[in-house]
Amino acid sequence: MGNREQDQYGRIASMSTTPASNRISRRIAAIAESATLAVDAKAKALKAAGRPVIGFGAGEPDFPTPSYIVDAAIAAASVASNHRYTPTSGLPELRDAIVKKTLRDSNYEITADQVLVTNGGKQAVYQAFATIVEDGDEVLLPAPYWTTYPECVKLAGGIPVEVFADEAQNYLVSVEQLEAARTPETKVLLFCSPSNPTGSVYSTEQVKAIGEWALKNNIWIISDEIYEHLLYDGAVAPSLPVVVPALADHVIILNGVAKTYAMTGWRVGWMIGPKDVIKAATNLQSHLSSNVSNISQRAAIAALVGDLSAVHAMGEAFNRRRKLIVGLLNEIPGFTCPTPQGAFYVYPSIKGVLGKSIRGKVPTTSAELANIILEEVEVAVVPGEAFGPSGYLRFSYALGDEDIVEGIGRIKRLIEESAD
Repeated sequence: MGNREQDQYGRIASMSTTPASNRISRRIAAIAESATLAVDAKAKALKAAGRPVIGFGAGEPDFPTPSYIVDAAIAAASVASNHRYTPTSGLPELRDAIVKKTLRDSNYEITADQVLVTNGGKQAVYQAFATIVEDGDEVLLPAPYWTTYPECVKLAGGIPVEVFADEAQNYLVSVEQLEAARTPETKVLLFCSPSNPTGSVYSTEQVKAIGEWALKNNIWIISDEIYEHLLYDGAVAPSLPVVVPALADHVIILNGVAKTYAMTGWRVGWMIGPKDVIKAATNLQSHLSSNVSNISQRAAIAALVGDLSAVHAMGEAFNRRRKLIVGLLNEIPGFTCPTPQGAFYVYPSIKGVLGKSIRGKVPTTSAELANIILEEVEVAVVPGEAFGPSGYLRFSYALGDEDIVEGIGRIKRLIEESAD
């Protein structure tokens, strides 16, 4: 039979090698690697090799998780019930803590059956889109956007539609832009305030206008509130269903302990939404990953029921670093850096540098400039292409003051040297 033989069921099976193009499903093959994690991994690999790399790529606090949270996890590890499966939707105590925390921090009243605990915020993002998006549905993504959003939209069969707001708008999209992008296929708007990657924060008036627009046009909103506690200069970030209560049945809120409590590695996030949506997402998670680690859930309970003093201390440090890095970046020729009001990122325009020779290399995109900066002065940054259009770089200032000064100083000397 040549290169074919019968299997145990009598079927004829080809023994030829499967073409490489068919080995990976088209949907998975189309996913781009997380640019932020890739930059961080490269920086860490270079550091491990002894290179003096300074990395501005990672979106995680550099502080240790507060000790009272760690102590709760250590205690939980010795409790036998935490060694077993628990409800997919989350420990009842944690869901109750999320209910109380949501009322305390957002003035939004929910019930425990509106909460699903997930393995980090990313799983909440994925499951939110997977639960409500059908093949061909359009999802409006205000850009610059977090690099994971469009990939999750595509995994759900949806079509991401970028709506770009540049530095002149402080990276905040308007209702007019959203309306111009809306079509009969538009089903969802992704909303993130404070923003990753820009740190921009929508005012209460802007939140209300966007919420009322979505309500009028029967559009779902998936609202990422992971940076809710990282606010500066008196900025506020109200929750959408609080500002527009009639929208509550068409809003999914995403949140977690990662950024607020320096718990990125603990992997605890959650979804809040209408009961039928949360039930459906829970069914999905029951087959995807079951329950979140009980030790991490116990740690999250300690975080949420405790006071916010450690959070405020971290916020003060971030605020100091924010002012420092914005001032330093705006001293670099060709860089324009708005002052963010939230999160721990800055997002300068570097369009004034593109097209100019830097040590014999002429970058025409922010990706090319990021490579030059890494190769020439060993500073790792994330290019704007990871978040939308080229012409920008994202810097996380979740690192020490000395590293901020040294890293931005290296870039400044590189650009100034080329300008001479």
